[in-house]
Amino acid sequence: MPTSVISLLQHLVRIPSVNPDNAPGTAESGEEEIANFLGGWLEALGAEVVLEEVQAGRPNLLARFAPLDGRPRILLGPHLDTVGVGGMTIDPFGGELRDGRVWGRGASDTKGPMAAMLWALRQTRGMLAQLPVAVDFVAFMGEESGQWGSKDFVQRHGAEYTFAVVGEPTSMQVVNVTKGSLWATLRATGKAAHSSQPERGDNAILKLTRTLDTLDHHLGHALAGFSHPVLGHSTLNVGVIRGGSRPNIVPDLAEAEIDIRITPDLAAAGGASRLLREMLEDHALPVEIVRSNENPPMETASDHPMVRALLAVDPATRLAGAPWFSDAAHLANGGVPGICLGPGSIDQAHTADEFIETPALEGAAAFFEAFIRHLASADTPCGK
Repeated sequence: MPTSVISLLQHLVRIPSVNPDNAPGTAESGEEEIANFLGGWLEALGAEVVLEEVQAGRPNLLARFAPLDGRPRILLGPHLDTVGVGGMTIDPFGGELRDGRVWGRGASDTKGPMAAMLWALRQTRGMLAQLPVAVDFVAFMGEESGQWGSKDFVQRHGAEYTFAVVGEPTSMQVVNVTKGSLWATLRATGKAAHSSQPERGDNAILKLTRTLDTLDHHLGHALAGFSHPVLGHSTLNVGVIRGGSRPNIVPDLAEAEIDIRITPDLAAAGGASRLLREMLEDHALPVEIVRSNENPPMETASDHPMVRALLAVDPATRLAGAPWFSDAAHLANGGVPGICLGPGSIDQAHTADEFIETPALEGAAAFFEAFIRHLASADTPCGK
């Protein structure tokens, strides 16, 4: 059994929980093993634990320390999965403690925040059942791909909660505003022909690249008109392009994957999917959208009672915005406002030598413990 927040994190890193959807780089993928470990660990602290399977072998974990008796409830919610481990320059599952750091996949994103939250629950376990605000621990599957865990959870349980503290590496700043995103695959089709007679074919790559150039100019200009005082403006990135099979064949198929980052005002205006479709139609662009996944932005009021309570824990803690998206956005979209918070830097997330500084980890555990103890105050506001 881990005896410190550092040894707990080492143990978590040594349990592979790589998201299997996007080039995991290992056969040891999926969230079930770490969910089972956490279930036993939390039950030993006195929690009632439920694993809710979202996809085969890929559960969410829900741990309650107090019954559903009508009191306000908040959740501490990191995600179970990590990104792939291909190309890492260290042992991804080593959990090595060296140079004041814990090394390995997930050390920063997001097993470090998870360990800090868990250790705080361990240190306050004797008071959790009596708090006027119930504190649950929820761990989501699938955050690093489709966020199915948080989407499923908020549909099942959203009405039970007033607030969510979602574990992400924010350097312990309270991230209350984030961009959303649209990931879309654009497909152009043509007609194959011998490259010595290109006029007999219809070049799908040229169709696609001309489309992307048009979108870069016109859609990019439109996105610049949607802005936020903290997040900046909405943006477009072409991240993947593929097409053709040989230089001597006119290609009949080409695809591109694009990423539009969405500010709250763009979401309020109908979202990125609508804007993209309108742009394709207005300019008669010869592509179709074959796959898309839109994630909402998040904006939780800075004067929310729980935001104020978190900021009161440590004078060094400040509000912040982030251009990335997380499970918190899906929870908020389903009616559970929240923020992202945790030790570690987003600059270390997904890197080839991922690590977290041990003083930051220990400081975060102390922060979450202080926050839970603050909730014992009878006049602690909760809000919705």
